[in-house]
Amino acid sequence: MRQTNGQIPRPRDASETRRLLLEAARQRFASDGYAATTVRQIADDVGVNVALINRYFESKEGLFEACLASAARVLVESTEEVSDLGQLADTISRHVTDVRLERGLRPALLVLLRSSGDERAEQVRAATLRGYGERLASLAGWTGEQGTADLLLRAQLVLATAIGIVVLRSQPRLEPLASATGEKLKAPLGSLINALLVAAQDQL
Repeated sequence: MRQTNGQIPRPRDASETRRLLLEAARQRFASDGYAATTVRQIADDVGVNVALINRYFESKEGLFEACLASAARVLVESTEEVSDLGQLADTISRHVTDVRLERGLRPALLVLLRSSGDERAEQVRAATLRGYGERLASLAGWTGEQGTADLLLRAQLVLATAIGIVVLRSQPRLEPLASATGEKLKAPLGSLINALLVAAQDQL
C-alpha cells in the first residue's frame, strides 16, 4: 500500500464507498441523464477507481438500477410521514423545493424520469411510480376495489403535478414556479389536492 507523507493510508470503508458512489451517481443521473453520464465521471466525483463500480454494482446499468431502488425507498419514506390528506400539500411542496433534502422527492423523481433503455430498469421505474400513486390514493380511501378506481387516477394526477414541478424547476426553469418557495406552493397544491382527492373522498 502506498505511503503518503510518511503515513499509511487507512483502508477504504466498503459500505461508505458504496454509499458515496450511489449518491454521486444519483446526482449525475438526475442532472445529466443516463446516456450522458459515464462511470469515469462518477468514480472521479468520489475519488476512486472505476473498477470499484464494477465490484459493487457490476456495471453502469447495475448502478442505475441501484439508484432507482434508492429513489423508490425515498418515495416510500416521504409517504410514511403523511397520515392524512391534510398533510400532503405541505410534504410535497417541502420535498420538491428544498435542495438541502438530498434524499427528498426532487432528486428521486428526477432519477425516476431518466431512461436507460434497460428493460429491468423500466420495470422498476414503472412499479415505483405506480406504488407511489397507490399510496396517495389510499390516503383518500382507495382500496383497489372497483368502486374506488377513480381515486387512483386522481392520485396519479397529483403525482404528475409533483413531477411537473420538479421538471420545470430544473430544465427549463419556468418562472415564477422555479423560484417559488415551499410555503408559496403549499396553498395552490392544497387546493389541487382538495379538488382531486378530498372531494372524491367525501363522496365515498
